[in-house]
Amino acid sequence: MTKQGILAIPSLKGKVSEAEWQARVDLAACYRLVEIYGMADMMANHISARVPGEEGTYLINAYGMMYEEITASSLLKVDHHGNILTKPDFGSLNYGINKAGAVIHSAVHHARPEVGCVIHTHSWASMAISSLECGLLPLTQTAMRFLKISYHDYEGVVLDEAEQESLVRDLGTGEAMILRNHGALTVGRTIGEAFNWMHRLELACRAQIGSLSCNTPLMKVSQPVLEDTWNNYQPGTRRPYGVMEWPALLRKLDRLDPSYRD
Repeated sequence: MTKQGILAIPSLKGKVSEAEWQARVDLAACYRLVEIYGMADMMANHISARVPGEEGTYLINAYGMMYEEITASSLLKVDHHGNILTKPDFGSLNYGINKAGAVIHSAVHHARPEVGCVIHTHSWASMAISSLECGLLPLTQTAMRFLKISYHDYEGVVLDEAEQESLVRDLGTGEAMILRNHGALTVGRTIGEAFNWMHRLELACRAQIGSLSCNTPLMKVSQPVLEDTWNNYQPGTRRPYGVMEWPALLRKLDRLDPSYRD
């Protein structure tokens, strides 16, 4: 089933709706971009996207594939209970879904119907910030975008569906959340929007770690300026995130390796 390290997965193009195929292409691109920008954790973590026009279903990665090899046809279609509805033939590998992924993503998609994409990462930077009692500090303009970021206390590996209630309660109506002692989560109405939130959150985490490591007093910004800056980044104030960035990011991928479209 492999050739030179590549899984031979039959294409689903033409076998699903055009809307679903586009969602698959964009989601596969998101996986590749998370890898390229240094936010992947081998085959752990997960990114999901709602299937357009299909109530209660979303696409997610097969547990066992690296982010760099995800393709549009390799993605699983599951329902809000984590049941697999469609998956490619992985042969003897027989990949399925990550249980923790099903618990987290099913909860968010079910509770937030306006959310089109959910991204969860274990990057070194987000894990470091998640372990700090102070959490994410508004030290930079990028971090000020997350002035009112949500936090979810660690309850162990997310395998128990009982945790879904506290997950969605802590996320609320926001776009980003620090999972204490764990990692990060962002959501967006589109895949491009969710990736934009995660990319900026990652930069904010890395900048904070760099600042704290200098062992020198930190420059603080007044609360009114923090509030004004935060407001400038809100959906009601500016254009939706990803509208300009996403097409450019797809062009970047097409230059590097267009196989995500397979």
